[in-house]
Amino acid sequence: MYTEKKVSEPAVSADLHKIIRIRHLTDRTFVIRLERGDMQFKSGQHIIVGLKGELDQREYSVYSGENDDYLEILVREVLDGNVSSHLKQCKEGHLLQVNGPFGSFGLEQFDMFSRKLVFIASGTGISPFHSFIRSYPGIDYTLIHGVSYINEAYERADYDPGRYILCTSKESSGGRKGRVTRFLGTFRVNPDMLFYVCGNNNMIYEVYHILRDKGVPDEKIFSEVYF
Repeated sequence: MYTEKKVSEPAVSADLHKIIRIRHLTDRTFVIRLERGDMQFKSGQHIIVGLKGELDQREYSVYSGENDDYLEILVREVLDGNVSSHLKQCKEGHLLQVNGPFGSFGLEQFDMFSRKLVFIASGTGISPFHSFIRSYPGIDYTLIHGVSYINEAYERADYDPGRYILCTSKESSGGRKGRVTRFLGTFRVNPDMLFYVCGNNNMIYEVYHILRDKGVPDEKIFSEVYF
């Protein structure tokens, strides 16, 4: 079974948060920045977001750092989706209903600076790792990001270029050609590494088995599933 890292959780809140900025990264992917208010969270946790007064809501990992004075989520529009397509139509000043934070996918203090951390993400599954890296400068990380096209290397300038590995499944320029799991087959592991995986269920399943075949025990693999 996959395991999640356990962290202490701040008290859950449910409130309205104003949109203060929207950054469009691709035609279908964007970052919504909200007023943070008094929300406290641990990097790796997620919030549940929906339009004011609407019943449809969706979970999003927090994209911003623990010390930022705003709250951000990375959103990919799902065609015919009940939430993401509506969020794409939002403007600055609109209010969103935010519940949370929730979840236990995160880094413990004793692991943070004493281990080599390998972050493996597909698509917008990079969100919690963006938060980790913003929150904890100085951690020893390698980030492996799998996308279809190079323009989906969301805000890659935020990462140390020597620690960021891009895998593109449908484009050969600007990254390593092929899926994350193809690259991971050639990746050298060592006993000091802890692996954090976030993406769709199939990717996580494949990563788990590749790492197990390389001798990585289950207790060193932590995952968060994006559906």
